[in-house]
This record gives sequence, C-alpha cells and structure tokens, in this order.
Amino acid sequence: MFAWIYSFLAFVGGYALLCYLYEQLRTPWILLRESGDHAPSLRHRFGSWAAITGSSDGIGKAYAKELARQGINVVLIARNEQKLQAVAAEIAEECNVQTKIIVADFTQGVQIYKHIEEELKDLPLAILVNNVGMGMPGNLIKYSSEQVQQLLETNVLAVSHLSHYFLQHLRASKIKGALVNVSSGTELQPVPYAALYAASKAFTRSFTLALQWEAARHGILVQLLSPNFVVTKINNYSKRVMQGGLFIPTPEQYARSAVAQLRAAVDATPGYFWHHIQNAAMTAFPWRLRLTLAQLFFSKLTDKQHN
Repeated sequence: MFAWIYSFLAFVGGYALLCYLYEQLRTPWILLRESGDHAPSLRHRFGSWAAITGSSDGIGKAYAKELARQGINVVLIARNEQKLQAVAAEIAEECNVQTKIIVADFTQGVQIYKHIEEELKDLPLAILVNNVGMGMPGNLIKYSSEQVQQLLETNVLAVSHLSHYFLQHLRASKIKGALVNVSSGTELQPVPYAALYAASKAFTRSFTLALQWEAARHGILVQLLSPNFVVTKINNYSKRVMQGGLFIPTPEQYARSAVAQLRAAVDATPGYFWHHIQNAAMTAFPWRLRLTLAQLFFSKLTDKQHN
C-alpha cells in the first residue's frame, strides 16, 4: 500500500518538475538555438519600419534607439511632442534611419486611435511595440476615479486597440511582422499596493498569449515581453529601485537584451537574463505565497509617502 503511495507521489513530483523545467528552459533554448551570426537581422526577419508607444522616456525610448541601431526606421508615439522631437533628433544623429513622431495621449479615449491609424497608413509598418503604460503604487482607495480610468485607458485599452489595428494591417499588407506587447513581472500574481497595475498586466499576458495562436497561422510573431524592475520613471516612487543593480537594469541595458530576444523570435520572455533568474526563483513557489511575498516586498520598497 505504502509503496503504491510513494510511487504515485514520485510520479506527481516528477511531472511537476518537468513542467517547471519546461517553462523555465523554453526561452533559453530558443535563444541558444537562434543565437550566432546565422540568425537573420531584424530587418530581414520582419521589415524596415517599427512603431513604439511610450517612446519619449524609459524602456520605450531605449527600445526605439536600439531598433534604430539595428537599421529599423522608427515611429515614436507619446503624448509629449517636445520629448518626442528630442528622441528623434538623438536617433537621427546616431543612426542612419528615418524617424516619424505621432503625438497621442492614451488617456483621452478611443478618438486617438483614428489619428494614429491615419498617421501610419502609408508606412510599411512591420513591428509594433505596445509599451505605453502607467503605474499607481499604493492603496487603491487613495486614487480618484479619473486616475483609475486613465490607468485602464493606458494599460488595457491601448494594447487592445493597437493590437487589433496592427494585426489587421499585417494581414491586409501580407507582412509577416512582429507585435510586442510589454507587460510586467507583476502579471504572475496579484500584487497588493499595486493591485490595478498588476491586474492590467495580467490582462496583457492573457490577451497576448491568446493572440499568439491566432496570429501564428499567418506567420506573425506576437511576443509577450514582461520586465521586472527597470530604472524608469514609472518606478520613481522607490529610491531603491532608481538606484539600479544586478536585477534592476538601466533602460539601455534592458532594451539591448529585449531587442536581441525579438531578433531570436522568442514569443514570451522577461527580456533580461537576471529577470529570467528572478522569475525562475519566484515561480517555484505557489501563487498565494508569491502574493504574500509581493505585498511584503512592495510595501517595504515603496517610499513612505506612497504607503
């Protein structure tokens, strides 16, 4: 009797270990397989034009500049025209590519998407990076209804509308391009003191993983990019995060790694080696324990004025 129970538990444990290893090693295996000089360039694999939302600062800006270094023409989309012009000037000075800016405030509702589509209609757009996002650290009850709506407009509706537009564009143009939806490591479990932000990123994860299956039959890559902490202004509520470190890269370090993983056609990734390590450690625990750890960590990490 006991021998049967031990055999069953050993089988369950072995199966659980194999599932865990598959999830953790799948992306490194793709990177290893696709690495080296034989890998096609981004321009050859996808096309010559990319659009990046939220590209006036942080990861979006660094990602746009890294794409430009790879010979990709870039459309910069954000709400601050002066910052967009500055980024475009930096790219023009450093890289021999074309740039275009589109001013769009994603908190303003559905009317902005017609404007974006009109600005993009004559470009052979092959890569779209849905990077724009906003965070709200702290207890949900301290925020206004307008702030809640703005977060949902920026983090949920933007990725939904632009993914819908871009996949239609690729199919109509017969371009086998790439859609990159930027999520967050918070997608993996609920996060007290960042409840709405984490929930919006859980939406992005579910939405993107489903789109992968819909788009794959047309030769379109849909990538889920899920960074953990990066030194960007969305994290400026924490002095500790803004100091950076081994597990907290600069936007430039992160973008260099993330673009390399796009070139390798990885479909789901944290985008950065040490974020892979973090996720491998965290997902070894059940989600309820991760939630407890997240609230302890996040409440200590958040500076006192945001608690």
